[in-house]
Amino acid sequence: MADTTEDVADGIRWLADWDQWFAGLTFARGIAPDELAARLGALPGVHPGPLGALDAWSMVTETVDGDGVARVGSWGGWSFAVEHGQPAGAERLAEVSRGGAEAVHLDPQPDHPPKQFAYARDGELVCCFGLGEECWRGGHRPDFLLPELIAAGILTPDGACARPADEADTDRDRHTLAVVERRFGLSLPRHLIADTPLPAYVTCTH
Repeated sequence: MADTTEDVADGIRWLADWDQWFAGLTFARGIAPDELAARLGALPGVHPGPLGALDAWSMVTETVDGDGVARVGSWGGWSFAVEHGQPAGAERLAEVSRGGAEAVHLDPQPDHPPKQFAYARDGELVCCFGLGEECWRGGHRPDFLLPELIAAGILTPDGACARPADEADTDRDRHTLAVVERRFGLSLPRHLIADTPLPAYVTCTH
């Protein structure tokens, strides 16, 4: 698979303004895209070939309950999976990060906001929180991103919310995505999610 690392200027904060963000995103550093698919539960022998977003969503309707379709690639030093249907990354993130790898999961939760962030490293869920709910953090090191969240004006030093109560959701989400983007060096162009045919796998969340 060709590595597409020539441009990392896109970042990920544009996701906050994209009204077509329905697919979960899992990033992994330290493993190749096909290994990322395997750790997300890719079914052996079920490899439908390069798919764009529309074809991937169509395939989701043909899978059994609990399955999804992951389109994978690499960009900016990270492997990534665009997860249509059931996002296996939400359940398997620690597994994705085993053996010294790192993994970041972003789930748009269009039917049950807020959007979710999680980070795992070396087989352990390090931290997680909802965008706009950064004051409620989980994981083995829930304060892992606290200095960055304070510096960005998202949280106060005592961990309370520092954003205006009437702030628009997209503005709030953009601030937090910017923190994640900078801390992990994440970047993913819109065309890779929306238009580009990518190697695809059927994944099982169970």
